[in-house]
Amino acid sequence: MNIPNDPAILLSFLNTQLRDFYPSLEEFCKANDISRQEIEEKLSSIGYVYDETQNRFRCT
Repeated sequence: MNIPNDPAILLSFLNTQLRDFYPSLEEFCKANDISRQEIEEKLSSIGYVYDETQNRFRCT
């Protein structure tokens, strides 16, 4: 799967995927063979972190 490169677009894309299709970021990454660390680093660069209890990225 190709994911958006722009962090702001990636944020929207991931939160939609997590809300609609995946129970966790880990499951999304496994299903799409994507590095969780890379995603978290990219989104932290714009001030967002993954919230496991809400299964979404939120502003810090």
